[in-house]
Amino acid sequence: MTTGSRHSASGELWPEPPAKTDGAITAWCDGGSRGNPGPAGFGVHIEDGQGKTVAQLSEYIGRKTNNFAEYSGLLAALNYALEQGYSRLKVISDSELMVKQIKGQYRVQSPELRPLYEEAKRRIGRLDSFQIHHVLREKNRHGDRLANEAMDRGTGRTPSASGTPAPARDLRGFVKGGVVHFLEGELPDGVFVRITPERR
Repeated sequence: MTTGSRHSASGELWPEPPAKTDGAITAWCDGGSRGNPGPAGFGVHIEDGQGKTVAQLSEYIGRKTNNFAEYSGLLAALNYALEQGYSRLKVISDSELMVKQIKGQYRVQSPELRPLYEEAKRRIGRLDSFQIHHVLREKNRHGDRLANEAMDRGTGRTPSASGTPAPARDLRGFVKGGVVHFLEGELPDGVFVRITPERR
């Protein structure tokens, strides 16, 4: 698994920032999957002690689960801190499961997540100081935006010029045998559909 790619909002690689040997950074991490499992990606927004953005990491990781994507974001944040010489890292995440597993409050029973958890613990052990905190999703908007940009890139979906997803559109269709059938048009993989009854 590759972690630590640095992308701007347009998906281009950011230049390497100068190495730091002291100070602390805060990483706002998020991961998502459209389908769970489905097209997945992570995003990490990193700030210095003064709240200044120092890096934004964003990567599409293929067909994975939400939890795999969340751990991928954590590993990317840890990798960035270690590569750039930061010895103190605070992670903010809206994944309650991952936060409680890293804190030792939940056991890691998933065979898919176990190697990621163990690698995260190894990287944490190389830092002088590490903290991880859970927040609600709306408090993690930067990480959420970057994760969605990664999934958009991976699925060929184009956000609008403002950086937000394209607006919803209506398609006529019907449900038969638990499957949605559209009368016109198709949707790419990983797109959420809300079914509403036709008004008469």
